[in-house]
Amino acid sequence: MTKLAIDGTENDNDLGEYFDISIPLRFNGPQPNAFGVDSASSMVCEYGDLVGDTRRGGSCNFEQVTLITHCNGTHTECIGHITNERISIRECLTDVFISARLISVEPISAAESDESYAVAFGTEDLLITRGMLESALSNEKCDALIVRTLPNDDAKLTRVYKDPTAPYFTTDAMQFILSIGIKHLLVDLPSIDRLSDEGKLSNHRIFWNVDQGIFERKTATRKNSTITELIYVPNDVEDREYLLNLQIAPFESDAAPSRPILFKA
Repeated sequence: MTKLAIDGTENDNDLGEYFDISIPLRFNGPQPNAFGVDSASSMVCEYGDLVGDTRRGGSCNFEQVTLITHCNGTHTECIGHITNERISIRECLTDVFISARLISVEPISAAESDESYAVAFGTEDLLITRGMLESALSNEKCDALIVRTLPNDDAKLTRVYKDPTAPYFTTDAMQFILSIGIKHLLVDLPSIDRLSDEGKLSNHRIFWNVDQGIFERKTATRKNSTITELIYVPNDVEDREYLLNLQIAPFESDAAPSRPILFKA
């Protein structure tokens, strides 16, 4: 057991037992996809007499990989996703161990929602509402919120997301997330916004506290907050408190492939 103190609270954690909630990215194989972009791929590198494939006589394997970080698998993004200023996720993600809460919610159709939410696109859209978040959290405090949507199965590992298949958060739900101080949001969706929302990205702007329609940050902008999309939480991982280690590839970019690891708190 390891004793860690986070925000002044000490906990005993077994760092030998963990849950990896990232989606393995299988280059040239079945993989999740958003917006119908090209799949992540890899190819053997050849430079003169050098061949990066031991099966073809090379001394070792080395490949060139191509991916679109925001669409080809589990990734963590920062405010640089929506600003003119190029801001790196490496600069923004400064937390190593994070208090986290996993909840499971079942999105409902917009027609069923009892919230005062203006549905601009269609009553059949599937929504994650403020009410269901309030019920699931029960006033519990944490720095990271992990949202697993129901029904949940391993089809999410290779799902191709196109409207209207992907649920998303209502603006009321996102305002609630902001109000309770969630610093890191992790979801098993391709986006916290509707995939086709006319480019508004309203929920991203609410979460990072960037004015709607504006591409510049302000004094109150939440630069050190992150959004992680396209995770997968197996059904045998129970809803409860965890210690989160949010690992990212060291990209100087607004987003990077990531590997969120959960330890029981």
